[in-house]
Amino acid sequence: MVNSVDFAKRLQKVIDFYGETASAFAEKIGVQRSSISHILSGRNKPSLDFVLKVLTIFPEVELYWLLNGKGDFPSVPKTETDHPPSILSISETSPIKELNIKPTAGKSIERIVIFYSDGTFKSFEN
Repeated sequence: MVNSVDFAKRLQKVIDFYGETASAFAEKIGVQRSSISHILSGRNKPSLDFVLKVLTIFPEVELYWLLNGKGDFPSVPKTETDHPPSILSISETSPIKELNIKPTAGKSIERIVIFYSDGTFKSFEN
């Protein structure tokens, strides 16, 4: 059985790790904000559906760690070097076709948007 208080602490660690607010985290995983609030306060226990949503959106989180606190968190370090090299080496004038990104069968890339740490962004249209 999952200890609600310990689960809430681990969930808060996940939220903090990704730099999310509880509201933004709820929106990302597709649950109501009150669900996060009730779990973090210990009022409710997490459902299997809730846990699976967290693991789907944040695959670096290990199931066993989230439920029992055993194992590692995160399973993959969150660093800027985890991005594919093609994303890191984009120049300001690179058109989409030079990025060498393969679209899914039957689909084409319409636009790529790069967000910078200072809050600005650059959009590349095909």
